[in-house]
Formats: sequence, C-alpha cells, structure tokens
Amino acid sequence: MNRIRLAVAVSLLTGCTESPQTPNTLTLATTTSTRDSGLLDRLVPMFQSESGLQVKVVAVGSGQALELGRRGDADVLLTHAPDAEDQFMDEGHGDRRYPVMHNDFVIVGPPTDPAELATHAAITEVFQKIAQTESTFISRGDESGTHLKETAIWRSTGFDPQDEWYVQAGAGMAAALRMANEKRGYTLSDRSTFLAHRKSLDLEILFEGDQMLQNPYAVIIVSSKKHPGVNHHAADQFAEFLLSEEVQAVIDSFGVEQFGEPLFRSHTLSSGSDD
Repeated sequence: MNRIRLAVAVSLLTGCTESPQTPNTLTLATTTSTRDSGLLDRLVPMFQSESGLQVKVVAVGSGQALELGRRGDADVLLTHAPDAEDQFMDEGHGDRRYPVMHNDFVIVGPPTDPAELATHAAITEVFQKIAQTESTFISRGDESGTHLKETAIWRSTGFDPQDEWYVQAGAGMAAALRMANEKRGYTLSDRSTFLAHRKSLDLEILFEGDQMLQNPYAVIIVSSKKHPGVNHHAADQFAEFLLSEEVQAVIDSFGVEQFGEPLFRSHTLSSGSDD
C-alpha cells in the first residue's frame, strides 16, 4: 500500500444524525484515549496524499462511539471495548473488525498510597481494598471502554460501589485523572493517557500487570448494508492504513522518545512476542 497522507479537519460531533457523507469525508468515532495520548495527532495527519480525504474525529467513550456506529453517524470506529464490540458485530452494524494495537490498564493514585494498594497481587484484591477502606475512587462513569473494564472488575469482586467515596466523573480519561489528582484519590487509567499527562499530575502507578488489565484496541468498518449512507470505501482505506506495516511501526514506537516507553504496542509487530 502506498504511503497515505491526509489533511485533517477535526470536529466534535453531537449525537444528532448528519446529512449523508460527501465522498471526500470520513467520520472516525474513537475512544478519548487515542486523542488524549496524542496518538491521533501523529497518525491522522499521515492519511492524506493518496486519499485526499477530510477526517472528522469524534473522540468520545467507546460505548458512545459504538452508538454513533449503530446510528450510521460514523464510517469507521477505533475502540477498546471487546465485549461491546462483539455485540455490535453480532447485531450486524459492523462489516469487519481488525485488531490494531494494545496496551494495558493501571491503577494510579497518590504516591503515599494510603490504602496500600501496591502490596496486593491481584486487581480484584486492589478493588476490594479500595471498597473496604472507602478510599476515594474516581470512575470515568461514561460507558467508555475504561469504564466498562472497571465495572467488570467491580462485578468480579462482588462490590457494587454506591457510597460517597465512589465518584463518577462522567468525563474522559484526562479529566478523570485531573479529578483523582485534585481529590487525592485512585482511578483506573489506560497506561497511554496516564503517561501522556504524568508530568502535570502528582499521581503514580500503584498497581499493574494483572491479566484482567489487558486493553486491546480494534478498528471497525461500519456496515454499508445496515447503513447505506456511510462512506464504506473511505473506512476501508483508513483500516488498511492502520494495519499497514509502516503505520504499525509508528504505533509501536509512539511515545518512546518522549516518555521512555511506548504508549501502545502494535498488533502485527507484537502479536508474536511475549508482551
């Protein structure tokens, strides 16, 4: 595939239905972590020279991105909510889905770690300790992939947090991290967004590495059979772009120079590794 470069028009869309797409426009609905980490600023401008497309980026939680796809208000999705993606595909709203990259979730909190979360060996033990000590916990509360992962962990512990120590931000990951910083609380974050904002936060990674904290991202081409108005050809081009060897290499090295480690691991270059 030839190197694709693309001039980008970034816009935040509302939930209302748009007029049919013009042939030179692609609407990408994606999770906030791809924006907040800076990855979109690196990748999207690469997509221009051969496509000549304009890209409208809607950065919302994965759940909201999938809803945009269900309404035919987006052509292509980049999300990190595997169970919700399975349901989306089973309902016939997606034409094809491909794994693109992955990273992991981490528990971050104040360096003093008042609940002593770092002493535990499993994420379920960490969540149980947060509930037992009623330590301030900031939840995304926005049906994002991160929020869905968090609620799945709570279910596995048997706790249904409802008390004052459990604060629902109803916002993106960067905003939730700032709230955790202000309230000296804990939160579940994707690694990429935390590293991208670490210098402005007095928070540290206190727990990581549990198998439950894996965080895969996928690109989904919205079905043109279910939603005839979508720009299927442009969505196909964008998915091919993300999966190209060149772009996978960019993903695999993104963040190393600035943060000392990659914010994401590409699918094709790391799928055969032990990471």
